[in-house]
Amino acid sequence: MSKIVPIGADHAGFQLKKKIVKSLQDKGFDVQDYGCDSDASIDYPDYGHPVASMVEKNEGMLGIVICGSGNGINMTANKHQGVRSALCWNKELVALAREHNNANVLALPARFISEENALEMVEVFFTTPFEGGRHKRRVDKIPCN
Repeated sequence: MSKIVPIGADHAGFQLKKKIVKSLQDKGFDVQDYGCDSDASIDYPDYGHPVASMVEKNEGMLGIVICGSGNGINMTANKHQGVRSALCWNKELVALAREHNNANVLALPARFISEENALEMVEVFFTTPFEGGRHKRRVDKIPCN
């Protein structure tokens, strides 16, 4: 797994993104922060696409995207063929997304989770391996190419 982590958020996820960036840096990750840089209203695709593009181009890389509900930025990331973005709101969903779906982007709903919960989910995301096996066959069928 890459030690570089791309991350992006809209205005609703800006504060949570700052906390996650600090936590990842404290753990030795090199964070590529694609913004946004304030709580002024912006458009989430402008920050989700660069994260998804970086993950798509770098095998084994994991990224994080954040918006108010998590939905818009998750949909944006999933437009990229090599991305499997999972919208999660608890650790169990994150673990399953990694184990069964080989999720490579974690989408977080900033307005619906606590900072503590988010940091725990990020930890699970980066420490849970893909199980492969029957799940690999299914994941291989996801792209529309």
